[in-house]
Amino acid sequence: MVCSSVKVGQNCLFMSKKGCGFNGGTCHIIVEACEGCQKAVQYPVGKYCISFPDPAAKWHTGNCSMATHLEATTKKETAKVNPLKASKRQGR
Repeated sequence: MVCSSVKVGQNCLFMSKKGCGFNGGTCHIIVEACEGCQKAVQYPVGKYCISFPDPAAKWHTGNCSMATHLEATTKKETAKVNPLKASKRQGR
């Protein structure tokens, strides 16, 4: 349903005919770590995340999985080479 409390006009999974069903009855504002993310949108009552109703919970265990302002860091491991197999390949 469409939110009628905080994010007016935005589709919300927690919205029902009785009102917002999220913990506390409303979404929570973004945390400092969310600044610069494209998912953080300014509404008349403050900045809110369009993906999660409680952004602080996403940052509690580490980085947010939907953060657009962070670069993904991947660990490139050098492939372990078996010297015996490498010498056989070289001899072909």
